[in-house]
Amino acid sequence: MALIITDECINCDVCEPECPNGAISQGEDIYMIDPARCTECVGHFERPQCVEVCPVECIHPDPDYREDHDTLYRKFIELNAGPTERA
Repeated sequence: MALIITDECINCDVCEPECPNGAISQGEDIYMIDPARCTECVGHFERPQCVEVCPVECIHPDPDYREDHDTLYRKFIELNAGPTERA
């Protein structure tokens, strides 16, 4: 499942540089996570790095984007495939 940043976000900017997929960006009021790019760090790390560094614990699973580990891993492969490797 992709992650979501709640409105408790204090815009501290510690999560964005930690995302290996570039899924986190500054939104209008708070940081946002692109569910198409979020793999919960599967393929990169054991735990989501944004969750690890968030000082206010405002990053949670997004119930609108339920994905199992295998789906997240396939997304990781697709995001990291070279242009000739994409399906």
